[in-house]
Amino acid sequence: MRLFVLLFLGFWSHCFPQDLDRVRKNLQKLCSPEFNGRGYVKKGDSLASAWIAQEFEKIGLLHFENSYFQNFSISINTFPKTIQCSIDGKKLNLGKDFIVSAHSPSAFGKATIVLLDTLLFSDKDRRKKFFEQDFQKKALVYPVSWSKKFAELSRNEIEKLKKASIWVSLHSKLTASVSVWQDKLPEIQLLQSVWKPSCKRITFHIRNKFIEKYNTRNVIGYIRGTTQPDSFVVFTAHYDHLGSMGNIYFPGANDNASGVTMLLELAQHYKQNPSKYSVALIAFAAEEAGLIGSQFYTQNPLFPLSQIKVLLNLDLVGTGNEGITIVNGAVFEKDFQLFEKINDNHKLLPKIAKRGKAANSDHYFFSEKGVKAFFIYTMGGIKAYHDIDDRAETLPLTKYKELFKLITEYIKICE
Repeated sequence: MRLFVLLFLGFWSHCFPQDLDRVRKNLQKLCSPEFNGRGYVKKGDSLASAWIAQEFEKIGLLHFENSYFQNFSISINTFPKTIQCSIDGKKLNLGKDFIVSAHSPSAFGKATIVLLDTLLFSDKDRRKKFFEQDFQKKALVYPVSWSKKFAELSRNEIEKLKKASIWVSLHSKLTASVSVWQDKLPEIQLLQSVWKPSCKRITFHIRNKFIEKYNTRNVIGYIRGTTQPDSFVVFTAHYDHLGSMGNIYFPGANDNASGVTMLLELAQHYKQNPSKYSVALIAFAAEEAGLIGSQFYTQNPLFPLSQIKVLLNLDLVGTGNEGITIVNGAVFEKDFQLFEKINDNHKLLPKIAKRGKAANSDHYFFSEKGVKAFFIYTMGGIKAYHDIDDRAETLPLTKYKELFKLITEYIKICE
């Protein structure tokens, strides 16, 4: 029996060669306060990219030019200082009760709360009376689900609303983002459960810092192919996240420390088991700011894009109990069927779903340049996304090994 167990464990290790202890360690590192959410306050992105380059070097990856880095700059709106908000004298918790919208400017003061009346969209008299009031020193509160209704207002009515001291949108879940521009109007996202119709006054203290030219960088390494080194298999994952806001930071475990750890595991695998093709591994910056790092790379490639056999982009790969989705799977049907065949043969994932073309991650600009590129993400499990709860310690990595197996088996036989 003991021999059987040892043989079974050896077989299992051979099928799924990742070191999950190493994966967990790397995940914790990427999500640690040291990297400050891998964003643009306290150079979190620079510290994270330096660590990734260090790991590339330890593994033994080559670099294309003088270093693993590809530098570029972006504009970015940040919130490095203390942020406070209270309603009717009750202090709210940043990250749990509210966050600041990414495009907000600095704003300080007190305001009387005015709730946007939905009846004004159907009752002309009510609408007329609502817009007769002075919105200065007011806080306009509205459920985010009503946002589309603003398109029904006249330009003059919108301008009146913009005279408010601050807008407050109500959300069932707080979802942060980053912005490459700064608006003139401050906005707070408030958790719906915190709001009460009896609320009368809001006090707010927001200080932003808009950086017109922030220097960031992609991290790129490769392993030379054994027989066809001028053809490349490319694995990508963005390492940046939302950074920090005031005294909180967004760990970004699933999005996308999970993809970066997979990138490092693939680097380990192909260093030990070289492919006939060269294998390039790219950790992109500024994905959260609008796919800027990957767009920059496609405009400034380190080897011709025409030499890429296939590109697999890994983003949000930390769950999987409901399977995976492959973006562009509906575009490249033959390859999608190959993924399905491998999955069926090895009994890896409960489901593989396909989607068509989508500009939702770093594969997109490669696709636009004619590269066969797929974006793979896992489904099911925890719902933490762009919030303070996307933490390393709660990310299950449910089908992490199985996804790794699917990817490496696909690369063996893809053409």
